[in-house]
Order: sequence, then C-alpha cells, then structure tokens
Amino acid sequence: MSSRRRYLVLAICCMSLFIVGMDATIVNVALPSIGRDFHASVSGLQWTVDSYLLVIASLLMLSGSVADRVGRRMIFQIGLAVFTLGSLACSLAPSLGALVAFRAVQAVGGSMLNPVAMSIVTNTFTDPKERAKAIGFWGSTFGVSVATGPVIGGALVDSVGWRGVFWVNIPIGVAAIILTALYVPESRAAIKRRLDPVGQILVMLTLVTMTYGIIEGPSRGWSSPLILGCFGVAAAALAALLGWEPRRAEPLIDLRFFRSLLFSGAAVTAITAMAGFSGFLFLITLYLQEVRGYRPLVAGLFLLPMAVAMAVSAPVCGRVLARRGPRLPLVIAGTGITLGGVMLVFITGSSPVWYVLISCLVLGVGMGWVNAPITNSAVAGMPRSRAGTAAGIASTSRQVGSSLGVAVVGSVLTAGLHGSLATGFASATRPAWWLVAAMGAVVLALALATTGRAGRASAARTAELIEQAESRVPAGVGASAGAGSGSAV
Repeated sequence: MSSRRRYLVLAICCMSLFIVGMDATIVNVALPSIGRDFHASVSGLQWTVDSYLLVIASLLMLSGSVADRVGRRMIFQIGLAVFTLGSLACSLAPSLGALVAFRAVQAVGGSMLNPVAMSIVTNTFTDPKERAKAIGFWGSTFGVSVATGPVIGGALVDSVGWRGVFWVNIPIGVAAIILTALYVPESRAAIKRRLDPVGQILVMLTLVTMTYGIIEGPSRGWSSPLILGCFGVAAAALAALLGWEPRRAEPLIDLRFFRSLLFSGAAVTAITAMAGFSGFLFLITLYLQEVRGYRPLVAGLFLLPMAVAMAVSAPVCGRVLARRGPRLPLVIAGTGITLGGVMLVFITGSSPVWYVLISCLVLGVGMGWVNAPITNSAVAGMPRSRAGTAAGIASTSRQVGSSLGVAVVGSVLTAGLHGSLATGFASATRPAWWLVAAMGAVVLALALATTGRAGRASAARTAELIEQAESRVPAGVGASAGAGSGSAV
C-alpha cells in the first residue's frame, strides 16, 4: 500500500473518531433545549446521555473481538451505518423515551467505530515511526472534535434546534461508508479470540442496573424495593462476573491484568477522571443556559477555551510522557481536575465571567494530561500480544466512568434541588462539584501510589505470569488476537 493510500485510510478512520468524539460535547450543549421541548426532568436528561454511554461501555470490547473474527472493514462499515441511522432516528424522535432508545441504537454503532478504526490504523501502518505519527494525528483529531463540538452544537441549536446536533453526523457517516468501501482493505486477526457471551451479559447487567439505581434513586427513594433490587442485582452480577471470568481460557476481561499496580491504577484513573469530566460537562451546560441564561451558541463559545486547552495539552503531555513516564502527567492531571472542581464549588448565578472561565480552563488543562498516560500505564509491561486487550479495558473504563459521572452528579443535583434550576442550581450542585474535585484527588493519589518502582515491578511480574500461562496454551488457541482491538481514544 502506497504512503498516500495509507494516509487516506487514516483520514477515513479519523472521520469516525470525529463524529464519536464530537458527540461527547455536542449533545450536552443541546440538553437544556431537549429538556424544554419534552418537559424532561433532570433524570430524563441523564438518560439521554447515559443510554449512549452505557451501551458503548458494554459493547466496546465485544465489537473489537467480533471485528477481529469476521473482518474489520465489514464491522467498521456496519458501525458507521448503524451510527448514522441512529443519528437520523434521534433527530426525528417524537418523545424523550424514543430519543433515549434511539441514542442506545446510535451507541451500538458507535461501539464498532473507535476500537475497530484503531485496529485498521495499526494494521495499516506497520512501520513503528510512521505508526506513531499516525496515532498522533488520531489523537489530534479527537482533540479537535471535542473542541469544536460545543461551538457547532451551539450554532445548530440556535439556528435549527436541538435536532440539528444529530443531523451533522449523517453526511459524515455516509461519506465514510462510501470511502471505506473504496479504499480501506479488509483485515482479520490471524488468531481469533473466542467470544464470551456470559461475561458480556454480566457486564451489561452490572452497568445497567447500577446506573438505573443511581439515576432513579432520588425520585423513587433510595430505600424503595425497585432501587434496592437494582443495586442487589448489580452486586450479584458483578460477583458472578468475578467468579466466571477466571474460569475462561479467553475471558472478556482478563482479571490477571489487575495484579499489575500500573494497570489497576490506569483503569481506576480512567473511571474517576472521566466521571469527573462527564459530570462537569453535564452540570456546566445546564448552568450556562438555565442559570446564566446564555443562548446555546454563547454557551458553546464559553466552553471553547477549555476544549482548546485540552487539545493543546494533549501533545505536550505525549512528549513529557515519552521522556519522564506517566507519573508527572498524571500528577498534573489530578492537580488540574482537583483545583478546577474546588473553584467550581463557589460559582453562583452572579459569579464573574472570568472566574467561571478560569475554573473551566484549569479543569480542561487537567483533562488534557490524563488520557495518554492512562493508555501508556495500561499497556506498560504487558506482553505485546495482550497490549490491545489491555488498552481496550482502559477504554471501556473511560466509558464506564463517563456514564457513572453523569448518573452521580445528576442524582446529587436532583436530590438537592428545591425549586427551579435558575434559583436553586448553585446550592444544589455544590456537593456535586466537591465530588468532581474528589475525583481529581483520586487521580493524584493513584499517580503517586501506582506509577513508581513498586508499580513497575508488579507490571513486570504480571507480564511474566501471563506469558508463562500463554506458553502452555496449545497451538491454534490464543489471546493474541486482542492485540489489534480496543485501543480507542
């Protein structure tokens, strides 16, 4: 494949990353308008975001494994088609319930995009230096998509209404489907991992029941039989998952990875950092439009400096990571998220604009330093054959954290809100902002506890354990297929 063709494949794959990354911020800007149109409660807005995030988190690793078995280009095209049709359905949703359901359909397609696209990229760019350059371009695309999401979303909501934030995906998705058919070669894994349907069901059951209990707890009562039953089912499903996975030769989630301090720290950091960021996005868009009364476009522009800070910080972080390792970037990330959360505790409807902007900017800088060291720590010391699977678990952890962040801060807002958002938002969200700050403090503590000499030693021991176990697996059966799947941003 010529150099020009390889970079064309990269550009096509980045188209999928752009629409999925943009979805993270563009829909948040539209939430107040969706709430007004459908007379939705806070929990209804939570489900608009979390129905998408939960499905993505549940299916991310499955999609990568299926793509390795049946063909990456085929699954990528199916994902693009489902995501595009789901976006069209969301734009036509007649009710909040329909919108939540269509968001779940959209997420089924979304789960087939980033991990599979990254597999295509890593199999297209075989030269290590060229691959590093391609992955750098991939990361920059994600930063651009997050940065432009609020502005594009605000302009669309202002001009054509909230349904426009879903229309924007359709032409990009259709173009990517056609270009994929013309220029992207088919590829499959040499050794195919077996699917784990029981593990997949247990993961979905755990996430869905736990999230439902958190979101609906404030309105239905934390001691109601339904909410207690949800938490009970979540605990039972998690226990069953922990008992089932070690018995599998090729599990959905290899629990041996968690013997590495570096890997465990990366997974928990991914959950806590993304919980803090998704909770921040959910609350700040409501604050800017419902409390301060800004139009959607102004609210989107308000978030642009934060998004630009994230995009600029990411490549700088990559260079520091290459020279110094993950500790310093994670310390900067934890400090930024913590300080940003603490500053937001004190915002009110009359806070100076400069103060709110700086609070968001500080938190954005922290988030710009968190993603690269998470992936680096997740794969550090792992056997090369399992690096993709380890990165896939880290990516799944990000999505789990995002869904939990929206669920938790939304529930805190619902529980503390007395009256309208305009009058009661500041006092109702103060505990939620403290939670965001606490998430940053956890990132900081994990950076100090897991990235030192003890963390590196445990990663080496874990890698040796996995390599010894795999050396005893008969020929023709192996886990190396996971190396190509799941390395999503």
